[in-house]
Amino acid sequence: MSDYKDKPVRKLFTGAISCLVAGLLCILPAAYASDTVGNAPKQARATIDQFHASLLGVMKQADDTTVADRYKILEPEISQRFDLRLMIALATGKYWRKATKEARSRLAEAFRRFSIATYATRFSGYSGQSFETLGVSTGPRKTELVSTEIKRPNDTPVALTYVTRVAPMGWRIVDVLVDDGISELAVRRSEYRSILKSDGIEGLIRLLDKKTQLLVGQ
Repeated sequence: MSDYKDKPVRKLFTGAISCLVAGLLCILPAAYASDTVGNAPKQARATIDQFHASLLGVMKQADDTTVADRYKILEPEISQRFDLRLMIALATGKYWRKATKEARSRLAEAFRRFSIATYATRFSGYSGQSFETLGVSTGPRKTELVSTEIKRPNDTPVALTYVTRVAPMGWRIVDVLVDDGISELAVRRSEYRSILKSDGIEGLIRLLDKKTQLLVGQ
């Protein structure tokens, strides 16, 4: 995603990325394959509505806060709303499966901090934006797709579709599709491919730590 305050969203990928997302979700562990309950759409929507409320609050305070301040505000929210460990496992594929338990833990933590820093940087101002949830539909592999828009005064809305899935602690976001086709998960997978091939998991941990430090100094 781009900085939603000023910059237009660039279409890095086509609608075919949705097929890649479905393929990635096919390798979800059995623990996440349990049947969803009847009110799944309502629960998935509530997860996104609560997340958007937190983002909007951060945006409205942006002029009086630093990136580090927004990081602290968003840290519990993003940790609760996203299944970040699953996301980095999917993004790194075979490298995750071959890594030691200790390396996986350090990579998951590096990705968690980088993800929070990214949101703290992106949502850096407020000029009348609002979030609207348009609807919820059933996705592949027992996911719920929550369609939303960021409405921007005097500009076209930004479409965001959240891929959500039930986890032991409730509904969690496992991917975000921007502009009806750009998969955050697919973008990460593509970005990390070369560093994983050359430097493995340790190289990716170093890269994520460096990016986080550049964004927020942590």
